[in-house]
Amino acid sequence: MTREQLETHQIPVYFAAVIAAVVFGLLATDTARHLQALVTPAIAVLMYAMFLQIPFLDLRQSLNNRRFMAALLLANFVLVPLLVWGITRGLVSHPAILVGALLVLLTPCIDYVVVFTHIGKGDSRLTLAATPVLLLVQLVLLPVYLAMMLGSGAQVTVSIAPFVEAFVLLIVLPMMLAVLTSASARRSRVVSAWNDAWAWMPVPAMALVLVVVIGSQITMVMRDFNSLLPVIPVYIGFMLLAPVVGFVSARLFRLPVAEARSVTFSASTRNSLVVLPLALALPEELRGLAAAAVITQTLVELVSELIYVRLVPRWVRA
Repeated sequence: MTREQLETHQIPVYFAAVIAAVVFGLLATDTARHLQALVTPAIAVLMYAMFLQIPFLDLRQSLNNRRFMAALLLANFVLVPLLVWGITRGLVSHPAILVGALLVLLTPCIDYVVVFTHIGKGDSRLTLAATPVLLLVQLVLLPVYLAMMLGSGAQVTVSIAPFVEAFVLLIVLPMMLAVLTSASARRSRVVSAWNDAWAWMPVPAMALVLVVVIGSQITMVMRDFNSLLPVIPVYIGFMLLAPVVGFVSARLFRLPVAEARSVTFSASTRNSLVVLPLALALPEELRGLAAAAVITQTLVELVSELIYVRLVPRWVRA
């Protein structure tokens, strides 16, 4: 099989990974639980493989694309919060689930959205260049939005430590290693061969992420499934409407096709793996269900992304 054939058949590979993860997680509960320790390393490997495919010299020019940045900020920090406020009103009587849903739906992804954007034929360079901006803005606005949507009676504190840690481990370090590898490949045949070998890795690395995330978390979701039922329609509604929000924002700024796809993916992809530590740091009476609500969104989103990478390129066209 050639690399092009592997990339062409990547969606069946991902669906097989999801099914295998669910079966393994449910049948080998004790073993699967230990996969959680591999989540961060697996995403870091995925990001490294992805960064090796990106020409970093173009990133400075990407940051100067004001229309793209404006569309991205409008989608993620104005239109999406309005959508989230509307679709979560039915969760007001379920405070723990509401907190978990707000934590995850109000924070745009800063890591594997780059990969899905690339697979979905968006401009992954622009998405990567925007990650520091997305991180900083969500750090500032998340406490504000939580206060507004939870009401004055809720006392929820948000720590920036998980965001900064995730940004360093999942973005900065893999990117620095990728830049060093690419620079060394020009002078060394061995490093050049290493670089070429890693061109095969984005698809297997994404399959690995699906296996470790779903396999390690599926039992927790099934354990609290009855309590989580109210939030599942919210996540499905977000899955259906968030791409529309991103597309509308891109159209308002008349972005080219690849950039419009990037905004669409960013609006639809949330920071679930980063905000999970925030949910686990909540008061004890909220912690369990809030974390389970975040994990449920992760499972719904990963399946959604497998659909997006096929549909978005067909939908967002010239």
